[in-house]
Amino acid sequence: MLGLIFGSVSRVKMLNLFLLSPEKKYQQKQLIRDLNLPAVSMRHELANLIKFGLIREEVLLENEASDQKNKKIKVYSTNDDFLLYPEIKALFTKAQVLFSQKFISGLQKICQPKFIALTGLFTNYPEAQTDLLVVGSIKRSVFLKLLHELEKDLGREINFTILSVKEFHYRENVMDIFLYNILEGKTLVVLDNIHKSS
Repeated sequence: MLGLIFGSVSRVKMLNLFLLSPEKKYQQKQLIRDLNLPAVSMRHELANLIKFGLIREEVLLENEASDQKNKKIKVYSTNDDFLLYPEIKALFTKAQVLFSQKFISGLQKICQPKFIALTGLFTNYPEAQTDLLVVGSIKRSVFLKLLHELEKDLGREINFTILSVKEFHYRENVMDIFLYNILEGKTLVVLDNIHKSS
């Protein structure tokens, strides 16, 4: 979907990585490894995004313990001073939710979860301990297959938590800090059949 807007799947993968982790700095070898892109394609897209102004390039000194000399290394990070940065980041954050809709529809057809909440990378909340909370009797093999497809769409790993309805109620009653932070934090509840029936 975003490839149609931005013209390249490689560019979308790169933007996803930078925009959803704006505090991180990457070397070229890290980008090639993390994005699983050919080196030539990655360098081309990186050069375009630097020229556009959305990515910044810095030269840092890295101490080499072997001979105590400083080695210059290039690192790349999101330029949050870029004029359109807030709008582009918001677009990518919303796209995460759109991609998740296909996953949620597939899960509902097969497993009938009682509660689904998106947080973490889906709501631009890096402090969250999970990205996805699913409550119910979930077929793990089916869940993992659907999750793998979602991770491919997003180009990144998703941290997830599965709870039974009984455990969810117990944690909610004892005001478990993990669950409390999800329910009261920056979270998008996309399905709630637990509180409706209680």
